[in-house]
Amino acid sequence: MIKKKNAESGATIGYESELWEMANTLRGSMDAAEYKHVVLGLIFLKYISDSFEEKLELLLQEENSDPEDPDEYTKDGLFWVPKEARWSNLQNNAKLPDIATLIDDAMIGIEKSNHNLKDVLPKIYGTSSLESVKLGQLIDIISNIKVGDRDSKSKDVLGRIYEYFLSQFASAEGKKGGEFYTASCIVKLLVKMLEPYEGRVYDPCCGSAGMFVQSIEFIHAHQFESAQKPKLTSRRKFDISIFGQESNRT
Repeated sequence: MIKKKNAESGATIGYESELWEMANTLRGSMDAAEYKHVVLGLIFLKYISDSFEEKLELLLQEENSDPEDPDEYTKDGLFWVPKEARWSNLQNNAKLPDIATLIDDAMIGIEKSNHNLKDVLPKIYGTSSLESVKLGQLIDIISNIKVGDRDSKSKDVLGRIYEYFLSQFASAEGKKGGEFYTASCIVKLLVKMLEPYEGRVYDPCCGSAGMFVQSIEFIHAHQFESAQKPKLTSRRKFDISIFGQESNRT
């Protein structure tokens, strides 16, 4: 059962616990360090699929648009997701005995279509000891979670899930990995102090990119204000670029 939303964090209470309960069922089949990549890999796949399919729906409603043109997505900073790699396709085939191979193929297809993801995504499902039935159940659970659509991005749902998993996986592995998630209230304060109207926003430890999420929200919150205050219009053009780095590839 999906529980009510937490207005402060923006995430949905229940998502994290359900995912963790599912991860618990994997423990008998593999080491904790392995199922971390199994779960987080699928969450990332759902994230980019949500973004893609949201844009796809908009393009289907526009005249003279081509929903299957990769440029329609990449120009907006979205990843192009080939048909066989789309979450809807994986969900429809979740009960098949070769679902692990289909997921690996989806990861390979996304990497081939997006060169900046080359050798980044986990392609471990076909070689893992995970039963296809359990993997199908995991896909069913993740299918109920919106992670990458605009509303979820604005609430940083991905970041909240990531935060939960960081603590739970560190505990399961019996050690602390030295990874910490900055509370959203602190990130919001930092962004207000920076006032990212123009220039470069750089996060040297970007994690799941919470700083960038809040920078986008700052821009959205101040766009209307620029129209009401002509003297500030030049300052409110929001000519910014964002840069981040992260030592942990996961």
